This record gives sequence, C-alpha cells and structure tokens, in this order.
Amino acid sequence: VFCSAYDLEEKYTKPAKEFARLLAKNGYGLVWGGTDKGLMKIVAAKVQDNGGKIVGVSIPIFYEFARKNADEMILAKTLGQRKATMLERSDAIVALVGGIGTLDEITDIIELKRTKHHNKPIVILNTENFYEGLKLQFQKMKDNGFIRRPLNEILFFADTPKEVIEYINKALK
Repeated sequence: VFCSAYDLEEKYTKPAKEFARLLAKNGYGLVWGGTDKGLMKIVAAKVQDNGGKIVGVSIPIFYEFARKNADEMILAKTLGQRKATMLERSDAIVALVGGIGTLDEITDIIELKRTKHHNKPIVILNTENFYEGLKLQFQKMKDNGFIRRPLNEILFFADTPKEVIEYINKALK
C-alpha cells in the first residue's frame, strides 16, 4: 500500500481506515512504507487492530519514524530498493491518497506492469475524486497512443474501499 505520511482530513482518513479494516478482515496483511505517521500510521494501526500482519519497508532517512511494533521492518538502502521490495513482498498494490512520493511509487509500479515485469493487481482508491486528474491523464495517454495495452489490464480505479477489496479478491482467485 502506498499512501501519505502526513496527517489528513477525516474525508481521507475514514476511507483509509475502512480499507485497512477490510484488508485484514479478508485475510490480507499489509506491506507499506513503514512510517508511523499520518495516513501510514492510521492504516497500519487499523490492520493490526483487526488481526492483520504488517510488514514495513523503510529507508534510512525515515527510519527514525518507523513503526516500532510492526511484525517485520525491512530497511532498504534507497527509494528504488524500497519500491522493489514492496512489490516483491506484495500480492496486490493499492494507492491511497498521497503526495509526490505516492505518485512516484504507484506510477513506477504501473510502468513495471505495463512492461510485463509483474502482473499483480493495481488499484487506486479514488477517495473524494482525489485521483480524477490522474485517471483522465491515463485515458488521454491511451487515446493518443502512448499506452497500447487496455487500461483495465493495467490498473483499476475504485471509488470505495469495498470496491478495492472486491477487485483484489477477484483478481487473486
């Protein structure tokens, strides 16, 4: 899961909490950036509260903010290694609201899927239409020939946490 390490408004935290609850209740663990701040902290705590295992992947610059009671904490040397480790350790990739780091992470993973380096389901939770501009940009890229594969083969935009879990459950069967 890629998401913000910043404190956010309830309109963003409430769906993230519901996603985390559903993630654990459906038998999934969490692989995330390892930070114990902001939305990352909220998601990790809610997964743990609901019996899910959490695996953090941090880098030295953020390690002082790492969650201390994670089931496992991996220290990657670089952001690139962090993304690669998160991809390797996950069964599906989900992006919640976030900033430039989240956008970097999810677009990197999307490009790896587009170029067939992996075939894991990718879901972007479009809370409050946060990613509507990105959704339109991907469609523009597709319409203008910059993306050849059908978009629905590469990623899925979900409007609710329930849609995220339903998509992942179907994709992983």
